[in-house]
Amino acid sequence: MTAIKDDLAAAVADALRGLGIDPPDPVPIERPAHADHGDWSTTVALAVAKSAGRNPRELGQQLADELSASPPAHVAAIEIAGPGFVNFRLADTWLHDVLTQVIDEGVDGYAAPDLGNGTRVNIEFVSANPTGPLHIGNGRWASYGDALWRLFNRCGYRADREYYLNDRGVQMQLFADSLAARKAGEELPDDGYQGDYVREWAAEMPDDADPFQWGYQRVRENLAASLAAMGVEFERWFSERSLVDSGAIEATLDDLRDHGVVYEADGAVWLRSTDFGDDKDRVLVRSDGEYTYVLPDIAYHRDKFARGYELLIDVWGADHHGYVSRLRAGMQALGHQPDELEIILGQLVTLKRGGEEVRIGKRSGTAIWLDELLDEVGADSARLTFLLQSMDSRQTFDIDVVTSTANDNPVFYVQYANARIHSIGRKAAERSITRAPLADVDLSMLSHPRELEILRVLFSLQELMPSACVERAPHRVATWARELASAFHGFYHDCHVLSDDVDEPTRQARLWLVEAARVGITIAADVLGVSLPERMEREEEIDEP
Repeated sequence: MTAIKDDLAAAVADALRGLGIDPPDPVPIERPAHADHGDWSTTVALAVAKSAGRNPRELGQQLADELSASPPAHVAAIEIAGPGFVNFRLADTWLHDVLTQVIDEGVDGYAAPDLGNGTRVNIEFVSANPTGPLHIGNGRWASYGDALWRLFNRCGYRADREYYLNDRGVQMQLFADSLAARKAGEELPDDGYQGDYVREWAAEMPDDADPFQWGYQRVRENLAASLAAMGVEFERWFSERSLVDSGAIEATLDDLRDHGVVYEADGAVWLRSTDFGDDKDRVLVRSDGEYTYVLPDIAYHRDKFARGYELLIDVWGADHHGYVSRLRAGMQALGHQPDELEIILGQLVTLKRGGEEVRIGKRSGTAIWLDELLDEVGADSARLTFLLQSMDSRQTFDIDVVTSTANDNPVFYVQYANARIHSIGRKAAERSITRAPLADVDLSMLSHPRELEILRVLFSLQELMPSACVERAPHRVATWARELASAFHGFYHDCHVLSDDVDEPTRQARLWLVEAARVGITIAADVLGVSLPERMEREEEIDEP
């Protein structure tokens, strides 16, 4: 809750008491959907009118009159609208306070709410089978998972990133057999891996190497290198085989038995998952003694909780939606609450080049590898583009747009705004122009619509950051970064800072506004995991004498 909302809510509550009405808790204070309705609005008259035995419109007018008699700080006008909305129009001074707050709290403190209070969170993402390079869909999940980790840590949680290596089972053996076949110049096994990478890696493999172990290590190195190229690192890489070797899977089965949720039928061991909302019970151990994937998955998440994590978040591909209910059932069977495990399903990516869709298929060898994409568009462009849309919507990644240096390229647009911010700083230094202490600067000089728009956008970050965290929506931060960039480009065009015709009080106020914009764009870039170059190839000279 921000200071201005607190002040308005308190004033509305006092006004209601003055009218003999108990105020609700909290008092609703919102930004109107349309700017011409004012800066802030309350629907409290509609909310309490019935219980108070009043007409909402008449109560709204009484409330507006009561507030107008002693208006809250920064309030310039109070108006009644519609069936009982009370709208507040504020003086520019409230936005000047925003600037002061941004500067005082800085990159580390502004829009950094303590939502988590140190809660430990494990965020598992990507976790592609170790049978080949990462494709571009994995790049989307990597960008999202890493940004979510950054968002959680900014909002007061202690979050870690984890990659689960499914390093046992049929697919791993099939990959090893494909390597061995290519090495020997033989036909691939049925359903073998046909990509060129298999041929290239087989040529690298020593003649006396174990294809399974060597191939596994080669994939591990490739995965780590590709993710590092995107700026993504993991606190832990967890091996499924380690669950078997440690006895954790058998211990988990014993634990489930102790909870009374396991039974035997048809020679197999079953989890009574229907007790926890699953559509049918699930086999844990087949009649031949082999584990299904369900039991190792439950054992893995049980291990996460044993390591002290209080909230588990998994980022999966949408094709795994059928697994959600059974894993949730398994964790509840072990005594965990439903809200201790979240599974976020990410939709796939469609790649376009030259206006045409590029078809992707990993095993057929037609995949577009993440490394290739990064080589073509760069890590920053890939990350920000992936983060512009919600994970629950299918995304089209248009390479032609992402590689352009036009304003419809969102990455260029944001980075160019930052370059302009730093360009002003360099030009000021060259002219020996320095910022006076903020306390000595008259911020009332900031009254141009372009100046105030930057401050409004900066203000909105305070509310956006916690809601983006709660909604698991880093794409909202990406959208905000574009909004700030747009506001700054407009300011840059219409409001000179260093020109000789700018008086000194205005110059000083605008220099601090530029610094506040730098703080805001730096915060967003840190959450999104993108760099902000201070110079760009197309950077223009400041259009000032």
